[in-house]
Amino acid sequence: MAKTPSAPARDDAAPASTGSGKNRPTPSRAAQEAARKRPLVPDTKEAKARARAELAERRDKARIGMANGDERYLPVRDKGPQRRFVRDYVDAGWHLGELVMGAMVLVIIVTFLGSNAVTFYAFIALWAFILLVIGDMVITSIRVKKAARAKFGAERMEKGLGWYGAMRSIQMRFMRLPKPQVKRGQRPA
Repeated sequence: MAKTPSAPARDDAAPASTGSGKNRPTPSRAAQEAARKRPLVPDTKEAKARARAELAERRDKARIGMANGDERYLPVRDKGPQRRFVRDYVDAGWHLGELVMGAMVLVIIVTFLGSNAVTFYAFIALWAFILLVIGDMVITSIRVKKAARAKFGAERMEKGLGWYGAMRSIQMRFMRLPKPQVKRGQRPA
């Protein structure tokens, strides 16, 4: 029969180790069970309301940050110094594309007048105006690319800056996001 080795004799003169004790009384069974209890359905109305309020707060913060042009809140298509330059360049000028919505509303109102001749000429004028807007977009695109090339250099220039500037030029100024950071006539350096 094998004997188990006996535990080493403890020397009472040796100090007790302080690293492994719990230094508190053992909690009662009722206290342990109460600490373990969780609701069966963890999503309570209060938790959902709190989460909804927190999400709304984050969205508001992101919306305000995006409107102000804060890089942390901008979508990928609007990030970077070159895109900021293009936004400032476009926002500093006047563009025909800003007036397209107004012209379309005017044509719709004219169609209710009942005169076929006036409606016909209103539509012809609208199509001519749209052609002018397309020409303005092409000119804006060329100017934006030329200005960006002069500022950042041809080898560092991002693709799509002309299209980005042209699309921004046809939005009404007060509806642009991020909001314009420069006044009209205040071209970026």
